Amino acid sequence: MIQLKQRRRVAVGEFVTLLFENRLTIRFQIQEMARIEKLISDDAIETELRTYNPLIPEPGQLCATLFIELTSKDALMEWLPELVDIERTVGLGLSDGEVVGAVVDEDHARQLTRDEITASVHYVRWELSPAQIERFMAGPVTLVIDHPVYPHETALGDETLVELRHDLRRGG
Repeated sequence: MIQLKQRRRVAVGEFVTLLFENRLTIRFQIQEMARIEKLISDDAIETELRTYNPLIPEPGQLCATLFIELTSKDALMEWLPELVDIERTVGLGLSDGEVVGAVVDEDHARQLTRDEITASVHYVRWELSPAQIERFMAGPVTLVIDHPVYPHETALGDETLVELRHDLRRGG
């Protein structure tokens, strides 16, 4: 799982990371939550499945967990108020210059973001048209954050592109 996540994890700037999810990463996440929280009832497991299953991409989609990886209380207090709506500024830069913006799951957004502060974890997805998928397949592709206080861009590496091309063709 560590190797799979390494191929699917992309750092963007100093402290934002996206993990592109698929069926295996989500299965592992649910198993970890069940183990850590000692979830043994069918209802508890069903709640986890309802929470995480939307992060498994269908063909033509990519799904990711966005992490704001700050390690000190001072950094959290400084940056989380500054990064409100960061999840709405993430995009995929295609070879022709088009940036496909992420779609934010509104149920998750209501739970994770307030007007004055954001959470350190967000869930985003991309829904690509057939033409956008073709340009994605042709590469190169960048991950773009166009937030006013955190503008960064990172090219996706070859191993990541292989993983994501599979997701776009067949789903995660």
